[in-house]
Amino acid sequence: MRFFGPWQRLTAQLWLLALVALLFADIEVISVDPWAELSRLALGVISPDFFATEFLLSALWQTVNFALLGVAFGIVLGGPLALVYQHPFVAASCAMVRGVHELFWALLFLQIFGLSPLTGILAIGLPYGATFARVFHDILAQSPSTTERGLPFNTDPLSRYVYGRLGHVYPLMLAYIRYRFECALRSSAVLGFIGMPTLGFYLETAFRQGQYSEGAALLMLFILLIGTISLWAKKNLIPVYLLAALWTIPDIGIIDGGLLWRFVSYDLLPPGIQGVIYTQMELSDGLNQFYQWLASITINQALPGVFATVILALSALGLSHLVALIAHLVASQHSGSKYRAVAGQLGLLVLRSIPEYILAFVLMLLIGPSMLPAIIALALHNGALIAFLLVKQEQGITPSATYKKRADFFAYEILTRVYPNLMGLLFYRFEVMLRETAIFGILGVATIGFYIDSAFAEIRYSNALYLLAVTALLNVVIDFSARKLVARQVGDSIAHGRSCIT
Repeated sequence: MRFFGPWQRLTAQLWLLALVALLFADIEVISVDPWAELSRLALGVISPDFFATEFLLSALWQTVNFALLGVAFGIVLGGPLALVYQHPFVAASCAMVRGVHELFWALLFLQIFGLSPLTGILAIGLPYGATFARVFHDILAQSPSTTERGLPFNTDPLSRYVYGRLGHVYPLMLAYIRYRFECALRSSAVLGFIGMPTLGFYLETAFRQGQYSEGAALLMLFILLIGTISLWAKKNLIPVYLLAALWTIPDIGIIDGGLLWRFVSYDLLPPGIQGVIYTQMELSDGLNQFYQWLASITINQALPGVFATVILALSALGLSHLVALIAHLVASQHSGSKYRAVAGQLGLLVLRSIPEYILAFVLMLLIGPSMLPAIIALALHNGALIAFLLVKQEQGITPSATYKKRADFFAYEILTRVYPNLMGLLFYRFEVMLRETAIFGILGVATIGFYIDSAFAEIRYSNALYLLAVTALLNVVIDFSARKLVARQVGDSIAHGRSCIT
């Protein structure tokens, strides 16, 4: 019998990777006087000013507006793709699309449509559509085939699909759509940081100007918006909200077809290829120029950016594990008093509601532009989200008659039952952490997003496209590796359990 089980070994490997990553991470506190800034922020939190922001209700509604329309577009796109997701090309294409963060999609569409609602809706809807395709396909695969086989022989295909398969998994799909809508609200708020008329636009302005009372009020309203989704986002009201969103959407403006064609057919082409097609450059010279460009951007930008992104994400992964363990202990109904559990769950709501990007932005104002704010932001948000899901899972657990609400009893009897799910969620969130880590480059952290943002700023669209492709590929590889690792641990855990029994 092995002394260390599969999950203990996986935890040790995780922390070894995190500690090695921390050795390479830039976690220096650069701010001259972070405590003074922190006291100003604390003062703003306890004295929020809810009347300082103009067009506050409009900003809140536009945040909901972009989220609603983005999710609706994602469902329209992802629903049909779910039916053919088993095709390798469809699965690979969707994986690449969802591997790019919504903020990067927004930066790309910003070059075509400007600050048009299309930019925000497409930036949310496109990656969400790819995600819906995958998740809906997985959910439909779990649908039993008994009902479909029992339908009359002459039943049309649509009715056979709706009653035979969709009817079984419809509640699961609705639950996932609700979860993605909550995610879309956070994404919609973050789009304000690039100029879209959502809550993030006013948040960035308030915090950059040191108006912490105003910024705290905006964050509180956003947390309230997230926390009350179950009250205002009723299933029967969604069609009404969608119609209202379409009615109140800002003016889209005129789309310049010539500009769009130039962007796709010329601006996105890399050097060398551009010359061969448009300036009659010799093919050999064009290929040589293309190779030099590819080698230069790979060595000087892609590889350093990927290295910094992985280092930051691994550091945050280890800290997220620690935050999830502590937060779960505090918020669990099995570990302490009822009041402590309620307070802990309220804290989880606050931390999981604030997008990592906004949290990192605020922390960066306090302690300076290093990796440390990003690591803390990722750990707090993802650790709180995992702890929240664990608290929901443990509601079905009934402790033994001798159980006492102490840490040792909790670790032995409750934590062991939910720990495999904790690790599975942690590695699932690692893909999300990588996507979020990349966009921290827009805040000045030297991840791959820093080079992408610089490429857009310098109007080097071919550079940006290549780096976006590298980002997507990195996420696909990490996602595949993490899923394979967790699946192997589950198999080892079952085998370990059998060996202990025998």
